[in-house]
Amino acid sequence: MEATVPDERPSAEGPATFREVFAQREFRAVFAAGALSWVGDYLAKAAVTLLVYQQTESVALSAAAFAVSFLPWLLGGPLLAALAERYPYRRVMVACDVIRMALMLLIAIPNLPVQAVLVLIFAATLANPPSQAAKSALMPQILAGDRLVVGLSLNSSVGQAAQVVGYLLGTAVAAIDPALALLINAATFAVSALLVRFGVRDRTAVMTSAHRSHLLRETTQGFQIVFRTPVLRAIAVLVFSAMLFSIVPEGLAAGWANQDGGGMDEGLAQALIMVANPVGFILGGLLVSRLFGPSRRLALMRPLAVLAPLALVPALFRPAPPVVALLAALCGFAVAGMLPMANGLFVQALPAGFRARAFGVMATGVQVIQGVAVLATGLLADRFSIPLVVGVWSSAGVLLMVVAALRWPSKQTVDSTIAAALAANAEQGSGPGARPSGGTPAGDPPVGEGRRRHALS
Repeated sequence: MEATVPDERPSAEGPATFREVFAQREFRAVFAAGALSWVGDYLAKAAVTLLVYQQTESVALSAAAFAVSFLPWLLGGPLLAALAERYPYRRVMVACDVIRMALMLLIAIPNLPVQAVLVLIFAATLANPPSQAAKSALMPQILAGDRLVVGLSLNSSVGQAAQVVGYLLGTAVAAIDPALALLINAATFAVSALLVRFGVRDRTAVMTSAHRSHLLRETTQGFQIVFRTPVLRAIAVLVFSAMLFSIVPEGLAAGWANQDGGGMDEGLAQALIMVANPVGFILGGLLVSRLFGPSRRLALMRPLAVLAPLALVPALFRPAPPVVALLAALCGFAVAGMLPMANGLFVQALPAGFRARAFGVMATGVQVIQGVAVLATGLLADRFSIPLVVGVWSSAGVLLMVVAALRWPSKQTVDSTIAAALAANAEQGSGPGARPSGGTPAGDPPVGEGRRRHALS
């Protein structure tokens, strides 16, 4: 077990370079594996969403098909993420890829009823929480300091690029055979499992049997450290709020293109709207992380958070699909500019032994909020025009973001939280191999909470 603790405090110096990040062999493996599996996922999602709309001509049902992959996070995300902390992260990621590959092969069986397909997709996405939690907890073991922030930005950007490719391929493949999209998805999971298995070094589990208590108690500790720590709580509110609004254009794209296409080809209009936010996200993540140092990125985080929903308010004026795409791209740019810094600060202020659980809580919140946003706006769009729904929804988002920005913790609170997390890591012999106090009695505060309130941002 490694005993050194990487210096993860933000620096006023220039940003880390892409070359430095890609010099890490393990990061390259995780990066490539994530890109492949994301392409397959979005390809399948776009194909299924379009298929449901073509069969039902219902915006609400199309939105429900889009949102079905978010449900596992609602039903068991934090619990499954806590389970990932009990085993080596590499093993968790490989096992989840193999499970999803097998289920996708079952879904591709010809002539399966649509209901059975949706159930199997739901079952396959149950592997997402432990896989993503393990990946999030593994990243700080591979990268440290500003390299971690830049690495997170690169991962986010490639995820959005994969979304663009997946959506474009998905809408094309759906016209031929949706089962083909599922077979491609299964293949991406197989390659991803191989890349992680042979490209990532094996490490011992962060939580051994000696440190375990009860899975529900360990899950509760993940919620406690996020929502009882002022800084972590502030980051959670900011990130959740951003997700509540940025996902809406994608979720309503099929209905928007068919109802307000302005004479443009419906398929082209849908693809344009669906890929706009990811394209903006790619540009925002790469440009902001590369052009600005850590201190400037921190200063830009809250203004960009307010800009994200503000960019979608002009939807009230019923713009043509290309303008809608431009607004969605601007929204994605703003979200990408603030998200990697928020993630990096989250890591810095979080004791290493709680990373998988805390990231599970955050990922669950993001997935559930996105699903709720798509379902709610989809239902509203069955009664009101889509531009009106998106414009009003986003206006409410501006108010929410302003409140969140004004209630941001002070610099002293943020600094003391990061210092407390580093101290907790050192006490546990931490760094990349930190062991949590997972067996603390029920009701005890998370690591460091009794000595110093954690504030995350």
